[in-house]
Amino acid sequence: MAVCARLCGVGQSRRCRRRQRNDQQDQGSDSDMDEEEEERIVGQRRSDASSCGGPGRVAAAAATAGPSDACEYGSGHVNRSGSNTGPPHPESLMELPPEILVEIFSLLPGTVLSNVALVCKKFRQILNTETIWRRRCLEEFGMKKDLRKMEAGGVSSQDLYVKLLHPYRHILGLWQPDIGPYGGLLNVVVDGLFIIGWMYLPPHDPRVEDPMRRRPLFRIHLLESKKATVECMYGHKGPHKGDIQTVKKDEFSTKCNQTDHHRMPGGRQEEFRTWLEEEWGRTLEEIFHEHMQELILMKFIYTSQYDNCLTYRRIYLPPMMPSDLLQPGLFKGTYGSHGLEIVMLSFHGTSARATKLTGDPNVPAGQLTLDVDLSQPIDLPELDQQRNIDVLSRIILGIHEKVQRGVEQPAGDTSTSVGRAAKESGGAVAESMEVDHGACVDASQSDSSSSSPPPETQPFVLPLGVMARNEVYPRTWRKCFYGTGLIAGHGFTSPERTPGLFVLFDEDRFGFIWLELKSFSLYSRLTDHLPHAHAPNMERFEAMLRNMQSWTS
Repeated sequence: MAVCARLCGVGQSRRCRRRQRNDQQDQGSDSDMDEEEEERIVGQRRSDASSCGGPGRVAAAAATAGPSDACEYGSGHVNRSGSNTGPPHPESLMELPPEILVEIFSLLPGTVLSNVALVCKKFRQILNTETIWRRRCLEEFGMKKDLRKMEAGGVSSQDLYVKLLHPYRHILGLWQPDIGPYGGLLNVVVDGLFIIGWMYLPPHDPRVEDPMRRRPLFRIHLLESKKATVECMYGHKGPHKGDIQTVKKDEFSTKCNQTDHHRMPGGRQEEFRTWLEEEWGRTLEEIFHEHMQELILMKFIYTSQYDNCLTYRRIYLPPMMPSDLLQPGLFKGTYGSHGLEIVMLSFHGTSARATKLTGDPNVPAGQLTLDVDLSQPIDLPELDQQRNIDVLSRIILGIHEKVQRGVEQPAGDTSTSVGRAAKESGGAVAESMEVDHGACVDASQSDSSSSSPPPETQPFVLPLGVMARNEVYPRTWRKCFYGTGLIAGHGFTSPERTPGLFVLFDEDRFGFIWLELKSFSLYSRLTDHLPHAHAPNMERFEAMLRNMQSWTS
């Protein structure tokens, strides 16, 4: 009741009166006003409480206030005659000027403003001030559009927040669509007066360093009425009726109510040619590889059957840790005939993992495509020996056998030099490599004695016989590690992890040499701004990874 009294302007709480009485006693002042007289004054003012909406509404507001709020506002000092000797102070929130209340309410989260409106008529009227809702739209959803111009057009900031932003806040962020093995990446953002779901598409193969492409799948707005309208953006006939349903937490579905808008006059052939141009940037006649033609046609038939009626599951960006080799995040990578795919790089102790967000019929989305052992660094030889695939094979297979046997290397021998690996493998290369190994040891001893740091980058070249989709790739490397890549037959049959070499080029690019396939994949960072996407903690992120793998297993 003390808090209720304070909110409605009835009088001071008992705790405030006790504190004031103690202060007066400490100062040696005797107040003739006893507690019974104070209660009489309070009783005279209780009739004013009805103006605040009655005890039911007052209790609703009191539920949002803590006990420590009871003494937040006090009266001026009272002398023996009962009159204020100091400047008047507001005895409740009700007595504050409206502009002060607007500023206070603007600082509250939008989710609690509905409770504030239940306190009394005055609060409810003040909450109709556009300044409050304009600030909520800006701070909670990052709206950069000039909201005053929007308000002049007939859409208030309050309606925008209450009817659009707040009800659909749970779908903002990154999502993975359930499209069989192909997956995808959907980013739902506030864009002006709309909430738009953008499907992110990799650049055309093999231009891995080009920016991502975007295609709108749906949008939500208040333009035509005072209620939120959902529209499907799929197809080439403009926006049309759609629907969004929340299935459960961290999952929602979209449905198109006018799928005829997805059809084209030329039938499926015209739809396929248009899709191919958008997806691959070329015609079928320009793709000479027969196997690639089959993969492309298969993907078109599979994905077009959904007609934008899809289920999406939330995904998070990995959190950054101080010990991470580089900043984790999303990367575009080359995958041979399957084109470019999107992977998520994350760090887990002594391992780096790349998980597919988009996939293919061989290794579907959600699977762990790369698993890098950061406790197994590798020193590459000179350029002329880097071109020899046999040298690289001996190095990687030597480490792979050790890892398979579970033999731990001594603490002082954490890096595997080419000379040692070649020596253990035997053969004619071993003797020629021993000299280089000795030179490396001498150089390292000389560096340690002079305390000069090793060079940040070293020359790099792909071994002869290793296929690469990109003829232009980085020619310097920073660090190399042993790792494994996931390969499988069509339909994700007979999956197995095959050894390879992880090469870190810089903060935004890395590569992987698939030893068994004699193939090279280049990965480039996705630099788009992705709000509402970071995992709250590492536990939630790892749980999301486990769930993602189970979706496509």
